[in-house]
Amino acid sequence: MAEPLKNQYGPEIAHRIADMISATYPSFRRQIFLDYVLTDYDSLELMPRGWHMADGLFHALPDNYAEAIDILLASLPTAKPAVSETSPTQDREGGSLAPFLFMPHTFFVARYGLADFETSMRAQYELTQRFTAEFSIRPFLQQQPEATLKRLQNWVNDPSEHVRRLVSEGTRPRLPWASRLPAFQRDPAPVLALLEQLRDDDSLYVRRSVANNLNDIGKDHPLILLSTAENWFRNASVERKWIVRHALRNQLKEGQPRALAIFGFKSASNIGTGDINIQPGNVNVGERVKFSATLTNNSGQRQMLLIDFKVHFVKANGAARAKVFKLTQTSLDSNQSVTVSKHISLAPMTTRKLYAGKHQIELLINGQPYPLGAFNLNIPATT
Repeated sequence: MAEPLKNQYGPEIAHRIADMISATYPSFRRQIFLDYVLTDYDSLELMPRGWHMADGLFHALPDNYAEAIDILLASLPTAKPAVSETSPTQDREGGSLAPFLFMPHTFFVARYGLADFETSMRAQYELTQRFTAEFSIRPFLQQQPEATLKRLQNWVNDPSEHVRRLVSEGTRPRLPWASRLPAFQRDPAPVLALLEQLRDDDSLYVRRSVANNLNDIGKDHPLILLSTAENWFRNASVERKWIVRHALRNQLKEGQPRALAIFGFKSASNIGTGDINIQPGNVNVGERVKFSATLTNNSGQRQMLLIDFKVHFVKANGAARAKVFKLTQTSLDSNQSVTVSKHISLAPMTTRKLYAGKHQIELLINGQPYPLGAFNLNIPATT
């Protein structure tokens, strides 16, 4: 099985934080911090470990919040470079948990800094350039919305892409791993005003966050998402078209007519499927299965096709839960055919547990289902 994320955030993280702070503030009550943090540390999951360490910092740093923040900020390394300064293909949101070293620092601000707005904003400005302050900014949006939105407006044109991304990521109404923002779920207008200013940002890192925020808004206000997407798509650059498509990914998978129409797709008609092959028919966890099928446009006119596929994963109770994956898009003239294929990895994942049973596969062509067949997944007995 894949290793839990918390195992990459073990007790050594507490020691590293203690070393960093002690190097710039010798009076840091290092042992008090470690004794507090490491008690029952192994029983905690990833995010609770961050909150627990934030409480440890509270016990070991000076009682004066502003002084404690000065000490924490002095212990920080140089800010992260922009993605374009490292590798243009680097995905800032993936990879190592190394930046999580500073998660307790942001949680310290969230839990203990609400009474000192200016100090906390200064801290989050610096911390988001090392880790991310998307979690710590949320209590301020909830309790001091006007002042916080004003500060985020000031950061829309900041030279740092990490600060600009905080504007869009921190205001996501349904940010994963974080508390929701009910006020923005009810009325997303303040968030949309910020996203409008970031939709053509130079950084893909920021633009991806804008798309995810807009996708969040659509879960509560699908019509606002669709109308915003239509407006943004007019005379849009290639980069902004990507934002719209990423924001509409759920609607496109579901075959929502307005979403499909933005990209020139209509309901598919008279699409034939043939030469269907799923191999192997019996597969073990950790292996791969491949499917292929030939699609033929049997209508009398050219059709643009958006093709995804859906796997109905078996759950513990024997029922199935479908997950949609991207495949391709193409245009077919009348009577023209195309063959599509894909390998499906059945490696264990921390985000999805696999169970034995028959797994159905189907294509989604402009949102319409086309069943292909099934494979049997086996879970070998462990010895």
